[in-house]
Amino acid sequence: MVKTPVVVFTSLSLLLSLSCAGDVKSRSCSDVRLAFTTKGFSLHNVPHQEISGEHLRVCAQGYTCCTSDMEDQLGQQSKLDFERLVDDSSRNIRTTFTSRHKKFDEFFLELLDNSEKSLNDMFVRTYGKLYTHNSEMFEDLFSELKRYYTGGNVNLEEVLNDFWSRLLERMFQLLNSQFTFSDDYLECISKYTDQLKPFGDVPRKLKAQVTKAFIAARSFVQGLMVGREVANRVAKVNISPGCSKALTKMWYCPYCGGMSGLKPCANYCQNVMRGCLANQADLDPEWNLFIDAMLLVADRLEGPFNIEAVMEPIDVKISEAIMTMQDNSMQVSSKVFQGCGHPKAASVGRSARGISDVFNSRFKPFNSPEERPTTAAGTSLDRLRIVWRTMQHSVVDIKEKLKESRRFWSSLPDSICAEDEMTDPDEEQCWNSHTRGRYFPEVVKDGLTNQLNNPEVEVDITRPDTFIRQQIMTLRVMTNKLRNAYNGKDVYFQDSSDEESGSGSGSGFTTEPEVVHTEPPMLEADKSDPQPPTDAGSVQQKPSVTVLSIPALLLLLLLCWR
Repeated sequence: MVKTPVVVFTSLSLLLSLSCAGDVKSRSCSDVRLAFTTKGFSLHNVPHQEISGEHLRVCAQGYTCCTSDMEDQLGQQSKLDFERLVDDSSRNIRTTFTSRHKKFDEFFLELLDNSEKSLNDMFVRTYGKLYTHNSEMFEDLFSELKRYYTGGNVNLEEVLNDFWSRLLERMFQLLNSQFTFSDDYLECISKYTDQLKPFGDVPRKLKAQVTKAFIAARSFVQGLMVGREVANRVAKVNISPGCSKALTKMWYCPYCGGMSGLKPCANYCQNVMRGCLANQADLDPEWNLFIDAMLLVADRLEGPFNIEAVMEPIDVKISEAIMTMQDNSMQVSSKVFQGCGHPKAASVGRSARGISDVFNSRFKPFNSPEERPTTAAGTSLDRLRIVWRTMQHSVVDIKEKLKESRRFWSSLPDSICAEDEMTDPDEEQCWNSHTRGRYFPEVVKDGLTNQLNNPEVEVDITRPDTFIRQQIMTLRVMTNKLRNAYNGKDVYFQDSSDEESGSGSGSGFTTEPEVVHTEPPMLEADKSDPQPPTDAGSVQQKPSVTVLSIPALLLLLLLCWR
């Protein structure tokens, strides 16, 4: 009688054990089937109840709701989900560079167009046909400035030097309209531009302002374009097999375990993302240097390299240069005749026409911007100022957006895992890669070399992503250009592979560009000159000096040509 209870108890325990085992094997997969269809997959071959999981290669091989095909499908889905997450998380920064590049480019080109139109309106109104007959000089100047800004192989100093040389030739001919000049003689005259300074200090000052402003503007818009392209390229992630396996395990192995609603633990998610985005994080140091250089050039555009200070008063500055040459016309003509020889006399008819054209024209210097002529409605100059103000506001906006993009790539894993739909804030009720519960491993640091001990993602730290390395080099080259632009140096004609300052910081930048001074070549007399001067005294009495008797108006007209 004593043994009977023991036998009964043993029998009941065995039956209960078998009953429980039967319950485990027959657990329903209805939640998994619903989640699977929500992802857009077919329910074909999806089990209704758990099955043995020896066939699984990523998820745990216990009882499972996943077949091999389902695990493969979920693996592909994890890749798509990851690509979408990175794309969504980087969309704001990519849109920033795209939209700001477009706006800045449009504003600057409109600024150039309006500057040219403002100058054209003023000179047409002031000089009429005299200007229109010689306007190609200014058209060529603005055309070359625009070509430089848009990336053309243009040397700004040469463009400006050529402009002043051409203006000197035209004015010299007008001031000495009683003579005729050969092409060789005109070329000889142009050599005196730097030596005689016929236009005073205007060319030097204008050259310094134009080159600095345009170098900064072109480098800045190129920087926006490079930032856009690098962000677009890096956002297209290259998913390694180790990353793919880790993503599937984090997002979809809970499905196979019958826990489709379970979200990853935050620290677990960070380890997976830092492993998958290790190469992107390595872009961050060079990206931050690039952003800092962009901000420095933006400061230049707001301050000393302000394009408005160059383009708005350009017509007045050129007028000042013309008046300066008018005042110095006797000395200029005398020295040119000494160096280039005595020119041939022109026919009476030609000389008279030249003097008459100048005599009948009008030149009115303007003491203040308000006195300058504009279009009938006064809209040309007004529009120029409106465009610039809008552009200035655009630069301020770009600066704020650039500041926000610092450390973007290294913080991307944390940004993704911080999303509410990504992780569960309850550390005890999240998926820890095995089951529901706390995740204990420490979060690794960002960057490729720190992934050696990543517990979730197999990363080969000896093989950096070559594509990411290419983007690092692209940023490094652009950063060097921006640094040179900050110093007012044109880097277009320098070797872009030069990386001597590629890893430096803005603190070492100088604030002034290097200035190279060159001496003008010695001039020789025109060999074809039939009457070369014998001495300075004879030159003083040449009829060319009579040009000064021509009204001052005539000289000033010359300068207007654009």
